[in-house]
Amino acid sequence: MRRLQAFVFLAILFCLTGTRPLTQAVLTKSAAQSQNMSVTERAYQDREILYELQSPESHAFRITHDYTVRKVGEKYYFNVVRAGSHVTDPASVDLDTGEKLKWEIINGKQAVERKLPVGETLKDDSEIVVTYLSRALAPGTTNRIRLMETYADPKSYYTDGEELVWDRSFGRLRNTVVLPLGWYLTTPDDILVYFRARRRSRSAKN
Repeated sequence: MRRLQAFVFLAILFCLTGTRPLTQAVLTKSAAQSQNMSVTERAYQDREILYELQSPESHAFRITHDYTVRKVGEKYYFNVVRAGSHVTDPASVDLDTGEKLKWEIINGKQAVERKLPVGETLKDDSEIVVTYLSRALAPGTTNRIRLMETYADPKSYYTDGEELVWDRSFGRLRNTVVLPLGWYLTTPDDILVYFRARRRSRSAKN
């Protein structure tokens, strides 16, 4: 009986309210202002980097990482190569437009002479990859770019007998290292800056 009463009550309530025109929503001044506010922030992708190890004999590894340009008026992105490494074959792309970006490799002396705003102390023989942005960064905007470079560093990537050794500190929060074809991990380090790998035997591949 109580269920029937409750049902009748809800039916009457629906009849009283369901046929009435809905109250129109009125946009308040504060809500209108917040609707017109432009979004000035963007998710940054500066935490990850990919290392693709080439053949151990080359001591070379390919690096791929993204960067979000934030500084108003910025025209360049500078990647100062770590001392002891040698950079070749850079490539840059504007991820917002897909446009391939111009780049050049210069040394620290050239950067100082050209008064480029690298933003750190340089030695004359420091290697710098300069990426030219497709446009100067406007206020309230960002520009995401992707950079790819091949480094060679015999002190951090080499073979010790039959083992491959990677001994290099990382500068980003998330780092992915891809071993050369035919190698497997043997001694990973807890903080992933040092590891050894061994070449797979023919029988292990089959």
